[in-house]
Amino acid sequence: MAYEIKTEIWKPKTDIGQKVMDKEIKDIDEIINSGKTILEPQIVDTLLEVESELLLIGQSKGKFGGGQRRVFRQTQKKTREGNKPSFTTMVVVGDKNGHIGMGYGKSKETVPAREKAIRKAKLNIFKIRRGCGSWQCSCKEPHSIPFSVEGKCGSAIIRLFPAPKGVGLCVENECSKILTLAGVKDVWSKTFGQTKNKINLIMAIDEALKKLMSTKIQEEHVEQLSIKEGSIKVDKQEEPIAEPEKVKKEDKEEVKTAPKKETKSESKPKAKKEAQISKADSARRTESSSAQKQEVSDAPEAKLQSVKKDGKNK
Repeated sequence: MAYEIKTEIWKPKTDIGQKVMDKEIKDIDEIINSGKTILEPQIVDTLLEVESELLLIGQSKGKFGGGQRRVFRQTQKKTREGNKPSFTTMVVVGDKNGHIGMGYGKSKETVPAREKAIRKAKLNIFKIRRGCGSWQCSCKEPHSIPFSVEGKCGSAIIRLFPAPKGVGLCVENECSKILTLAGVKDVWSKTFGQTKNKINLIMAIDEALKKLMSTKIQEEHVEQLSIKEGSIKVDKQEEPIAEPEKVKKEDKEEVKTAPKKETKSESKPKAKKEAQISKADSARRTESSSAQKQEVSDAPEAKLQSVKKDGKNK
């Protein structure tokens, strides 16, 4: 599910935002490579087509440890006035092409917590490396990760391994949401510790994905593992434009040769005429058949009359 923050007309307050609005910066990788921090979420909205998704970090109330997983994690603070509840949520943002960001939001109500998490996720966006690091695959397409990485937060540890093409995402459900928005299609994983604490597990996979960029790589391995950083640009092949005169001649020939299609309004009167003609033909046939029968029946009477006339004459 995608969620968006309702914003008015953007008025940039930083130099990077002004450059983005003036179209001096057209690629977000320029900002990430320079090491400058993004302080306005509208920068990400203008430079990338991102999708956001809420992660299930909470659990509904109920007997025997609670019920289904929820988007919001509810906690309470005991005071003299009573219980003061607060809601926590986590959001992942990505373009499914090598850019990913995660945000944590907490508030006394659900909607402000969600908006805060989406805004922080856009500010925390970073790029990752993708490749084909599995020894079982030699497709040389960036469908997986180039090498294994590990992330840790609290007691939760997660390790990601490159997988061959077609395996899919063999990870926990919330981690698979993160990897799909990052653009990774095939990966194996292994987890340790208290993985039921989803916040720690999400922070661990965030650290593991950041290690894909921080790890040093030799130039030889870039071609061997088909490593790609950030988004992969697809060059659109330009189709040849036909000359206008030739196009007109071809259109005229097609119009001459193409048979005319009958519309419903034209087909109805034609059907009526055909029915009338068929009725007239049937009536003529019946009349001719009846006339032939009468001739046959009148023939013997005419012979008798002629014989009587001959006798009288004699």
